Amino acid sequence: MVELGARERAQAAPAHVVWESLADPWRPGGRWWLELRSDEVEPRILRAVEPELVVWSSLWPERPDDEIRFDIRPAQNGCSLRWTLPTPGEAPEQAVLGHLRHRLNFLINAQLRFSFGQ
Repeated sequence: MVELGARERAQAAPAHVVWESLADPWRPGGRWWLELRSDEVEPRILRAVEPELVVWSSLWPERPDDEIRFDIRPAQNGCSLRWTLPTPGEAPEQAVLGHLRHRLNFLINAQLRFSFGQ
C-alpha cells in the first residue's frame, strides 16, 4: 500500500463518540456531518475496532481501490484522530491527489470537528 496522504488533529469528543460518528455517520439521532458531493459515493465500512479504528472504502468511484483509514487515540480533552489515505495502486496526478487530500481534510478536520462544536 502506498500512503497518498495523512493528517492528525485533536477532536473535542471522546474516542468512542468519534468512532461512532465514523462507523455509522448516518445513524438516526447522530450528528449530520458527512455531506457527500455529486462525484462521491457513500463509503462502506471495511474494518472497525471500537473505539480505535475505522476503515472506509473509497469515496471516489474513479479510485475504487483506495481506502480511508481512521486511527483514534484517547487524549486529554477528547481524542486524537488521524486519517490516512492508502492505495494498492499508483498515486494519481498531483492535481487529483491535492483534491483528495483537501477533501478528506475538510470532511474530517472541519465538518466532523464542527459537529462537536470545535
